[in-house]
Amino acid sequence: MKKIILTGGGTAGHVIPNLALLASLRKAGWEAYYIGSSEGLERGLAEGAGLPYYGISSGKLRRYFDMKNVTDIFRVAKGFGEARKIIKEIQPDLVFSKGGFVVVPVLAAARTCGVRSIIHESDISPGLANRLVMPFADKICVSFPETLEYLQPKMRKKAALTGTPIRQSILNGDRLSGFKYVNFEVGGKPILLVTGGSQGAAAINAAVRGALPELLKKFRVIHLCGKGHLSGINDKGYAEFEYISSQMPDIFAIADIVISRAGANTIFELLALKKPSLLIPLPLEKSRGDQILNAESFKKQGFAAVLYEKEMANLLNEVNLLYDSRQQFVEKMNAHKLSDGVLEIMKVIQM
Repeated sequence: MKKIILTGGGTAGHVIPNLALLASLRKAGWEAYYIGSSEGLERGLAEGAGLPYYGISSGKLRRYFDMKNVTDIFRVAKGFGEARKIIKEIQPDLVFSKGGFVVVPVLAAARTCGVRSIIHESDISPGLANRLVMPFADKICVSFPETLEYLQPKMRKKAALTGTPIRQSILNGDRLSGFKYVNFEVGGKPILLVTGGSQGAAAINAAVRGALPELLKKFRVIHLCGKGHLSGINDKGYAEFEYISSQMPDIFAIADIVISRAGANTIFELLALKKPSLLIPLPLEKSRGDQILNAESFKKQGFAAVLYEKEMANLLNEVNLLYDSRQQFVEKMNAHKLSDGVLEIMKVIQM
């Protein structure tokens, strides 16, 4: 049996696409393992999917001066040694990486051990961790054709446009289970789903709660606000959760429209689900601008509306506009031929 190590961490967006490959990997005869950070959320997600998990030390390269940039060099060096030991123990045929700083020591170790590696970049502009490990990779999978413009010619030669791997389970939600989970009656007002990702989003939380009295006149609201950000608001039309995992397909099934950040994995799932969405990308002062590029691409293609954080005062108006024109967005998404990211990536893996 062939062996593959999956790696990636820091956010759910660096883990869930790995897990989306699992069923196809196992069907194709691959035995899968996971390397992540010792204390990252990826441990729970990977172990929940039945994967043997190995935690290593990892650091982070910040885009501003911080003494941790110095001390984290030693953490990465330690992680490299730990990853190298794990790779020698497992003796994998391949390492597949989804990004996050934990992958840097893993990909470097794989290279020194002579193990083939593939990386996947979900966003239009490659993240720093992926840029650091691209020289180590044998193949680079990308979700957007625009990403190729960001790659150096040498890297472009080993790139493949595969799309993003979508969890098949997300497409099979049960509406009755969704209504039951959030304690809403079947039928009634349309449902607005609000999500800021696995970490939550303070700006979105504040804007939604500020507009809640008006929103609830027209919608019922399901709000995924992130760990530690529950408000305690008590209204039969408002259901808030820190995070939803296994029940997420059922929640998507009952959502009429969605407010979301613009991480690539999330927006490609919304595209697959044909859910009209208002994307609120992370602003430049909080990111490298990847979500802004993602959101603008989807807006240009007619898949979503976009609202920037500096315009949050317009949230209520934009939500109403989205709902009123939702069918136009659905028609655009229906006309789009979405790549089967799992199938395309499996082709690269099997090369």
